[in-house]
Amino acid sequence: MKINRIISQSRRDFTAEYICEHCNNKTIGGGYDDSYFHQSVIPKMKCTQCGKTADESYRALTTKYPEGQQL
Repeated sequence: MKINRIISQSRRDFTAEYICEHCNNKTIGGGYDDSYFHQSVIPKMKCTQCGKTADESYRALTTKYPEGQQL
């Protein structure tokens, strides 16, 4: 899965539309805008339709705010 678009964001919590790179299934879900979430959690999300996770070509998005910045 990867982020297709951010629907809303409050501080580091966000709601996004995720899309599967394999079958293009779209899912709405929450997230946390830090490097761990973008680099470790999102690539391991399983698609609800095909059950696959991100492949080796997945590139994590950068965070909206720098790491360690208090919001």
